[in-house]
Amino acid sequence: MNEEAADTVKWIIESIPYGSVATYGQIAEIAGLPRSARFVARVLSNSGETDCLPWHRVIRADGRIAPRLSADEQIKRLRAECVEVINGRVNLSRFQWSES
Repeated sequence: MNEEAADTVKWIIESIPYGSVATYGQIAEIAGLPRSARFVARVLSNSGETDCLPWHRVIRADGRIAPRLSADEQIKRLRAECVEVINGRVNLSRFQWSES
């Protein structure tokens, strides 16, 4: 994967609207990188504060918050956007971003 692909992934993450979430795999598909959810995760983990990405809007395919050091912060940020997080999970049928 290259810098251009990483920039595309960042642009897509920036496009996720307030109050919505997207999955790692969904972002990979939109970027034209099928089966590259781990690449999306790598782009996010390598992004610094200066990128200002809404990283908290990216979750696992099953709606769960990915376990990491900032899970509590992610839940806090999602709830601040009125996204319900119950037992570490977001209802995708209600909150998943549809880019159409």
